[in-house]
Amino acid sequence: MGQDWVKQETAGCDFGDERLNKRLSAMLGALAERPGKSLPTAFQDWSSTKAAYRFFANEAVSEDKILEGHFAATAQRFEAATGPILILQDTTEFSFTRASPEKIGFTKVSTGAREKTGRFRLHTLCGLLMHASLAITPEGLPLCLTAAKYWSRNKFKGTAALKRKINPTRVPIEQKESMRWLDSLRHSCALTGAPERCVHVGDRESDIYELYCLADELETNFLVRSCVDRLAEDGHTTIAQIMAATQPSGDHTIQFRDGNGKLQEARLSVRYATMTVRPPIGKQKKYKRQQLQIIHAEEIDPPEDRAPILWKLITNLPVCSHDEAIAKLDWYALRWKIETFFRTLKTGCSTTLAENLE
Repeated sequence: MGQDWVKQETAGCDFGDERLNKRLSAMLGALAERPGKSLPTAFQDWSSTKAAYRFFANEAVSEDKILEGHFAATAQRFEAATGPILILQDTTEFSFTRASPEKIGFTKVSTGAREKTGRFRLHTLCGLLMHASLAITPEGLPLCLTAAKYWSRNKFKGTAALKRKINPTRVPIEQKESMRWLDSLRHSCALTGAPERCVHVGDRESDIYELYCLADELETNFLVRSCVDRLAEDGHTTIAQIMAATQPSGDHTIQFRDGNGKLQEARLSVRYATMTVRPPIGKQKKYKRQQLQIIHAEEIDPPEDRAPILWKLITNLPVCSHDEAIAKLDWYALRWKIETFFRTLKTGCSTTLAENLE
């Protein structure tokens, strides 16, 4: 069964050298049998281990080429499925402690323990960042990745300083890490070949006006959690002001995972409205207004041991009834599945990845 999976996931790979194609299949088969193990342990003999290191060192090998077959297999699964498909987007970090952080890239500076002088000890976290798009059915069945991007923060050094000098909304999206959301949306639409079936789901980091405009351009759909109170209608009011005057349409109970992965249940009061949403003031000449649907869901009688649920969702999908609003809430509640994917990826591959980054 494992070998059948390997064949399916590598059928679309082509490194321009059949030996490299076969080596990838052999490596995936060995790693699948011993997930989380180091390369020498996974491959069992020194000749296979050396061949794996030569594979990674080969200039013809890149993450794009390795994932090429997987993306092709995802596209086949997408085509075999019916109806709308949720494309869950999110970012995660692979952080490692190393004496020479420059070997695997800067991630961020973190605050450690307090020193005797009273100052906090600062230390550099190094590693890689990954932004992924995971396709799932509305029932929660994973179809696997439609896009993936890896990078270190070196490329975007200086962006924070730029934001201190000018309004962040005036910084071109191409100069921000936020561009990854747009790149992944575009790649997923191209891969599936059916943008009208895709519903791109993201957390508050994905609340980007450029994403709304790109979705409109590509004729695809989005459902994101809002973090910005944008100007609405004639520009003399905001989304929050309109929603505050909107009466609840009813209640709804959801299940979700908390920060520790524990299953939780919450009863929400639901409100929804359709309105014209305006671009940020600094971008009104470049981007047009969007007719969008807003859904607010606030927890009723939340427990004392966690923060109450308050979801402010924005979408270009139709929301004309309480049932349609509930359907979008249920879709957004499935966003935790990409967190599970990241946790599985890190747990199963941490040893191998850290070893290869040395």
